[in-house]
Amino acid sequence: MTERTLGDLFDGFRREAFRLETLDDYSRSGSVDAYRRFLDGQPRPAGYNDDWCAEVRQHVAEGRRVHRVHVLARPLTPYLRFELGWGYVTNAAAGEEFFILDVTDRPSPLPPEVGDFWLFDGEATALLRYDADGGFRGAEVLPTDRAGHYAACRDTALAHAVPFTDWWARHAV
Repeated sequence: MTERTLGDLFDGFRREAFRLETLDDYSRSGSVDAYRRFLDGQPRPAGYNDDWCAEVRQHVAEGRRVHRVHVLARPLTPYLRFELGWGYVTNAAAGEEFFILDVTDRPSPLPPEVGDFWLFDGEATALLRYDADGGFRGAEVLPTDRAGHYAACRDTALAHAVPFTDWWARHAV
């Protein structure tokens, strides 16, 4: 059997792709130039995130759901202000769904060891590895028998999260 990659999982999911985000800085993982523009007070560039948005639109048009929960605490880091204000707002227009699990005034309901992951159709999990500076270090596709744990984490996160638009209306900076 060939080893599956994160790309394979994106290409093959049938119903849903779920992402759990737990970090407050992904500044070295992508969109580095856009993040610098944001920090410099420049406007969001035309075409920002077009490739990802096209992929999301295709999945949604085919009846597949792409959604995520970000676990965070206020005050927001500069990176989170960028990610939420530029990324989430842009990607939501393409059909991606976002939820916020705000742990500012409460403990996280998730197991402390859970980190970032993608879960596809509740059956396939890819753990995402990052360094301390927000740099992406790779994805590890787990054996399918481990998906149940991550499906339970997804369900818990969604049960305690609020829709991004509601949260953003109260907490946007």
